[in-house]
Amino acid sequence: MGFGGGCGRAPWRDVPPEYGPWQTVYGLLPRWQREGVWARALALLQARADAAGLIVWEVSVDSTVCRAHQHAAGARRDGAGQEEPPVGVVGEPADHGLGRSRGGFSTKIHLSCEQGQKPLSCR
Repeated sequence: MGFGGGCGRAPWRDVPPEYGPWQTVYGLLPRWQREGVWARALALLQARADAAGLIVWEVSVDSTVCRAHQHAAGARRDGAGQEEPPVGVVGEPADHGLGRSRGGFSTKIHLSCEQGQKPLSCR
């Protein structure tokens, strides 16, 4: 279930009470992303699954183009100039991110999965 209030998502105020106030969860998600908490958790879970023989290392990769919201057109190009730094632990190359194409303002997402359909990475 996604949060954020967009189409097909639950509003932040609907976060279950056992997770604490929605404002706390809203603040923790990007902070944990910047600090690498999610990447370490994924690596740990993948290592445990691999040790248990649950991952088949024949990898499939797929990608899709995602259209950006019309308000994304005003986003800063230099992440360092933002009030809050971009979310992520690894710096992105200058040619990554949103761009114009025939389809409009969009970006491309790549997902790699192992044969048991467990995600390995998303870029």
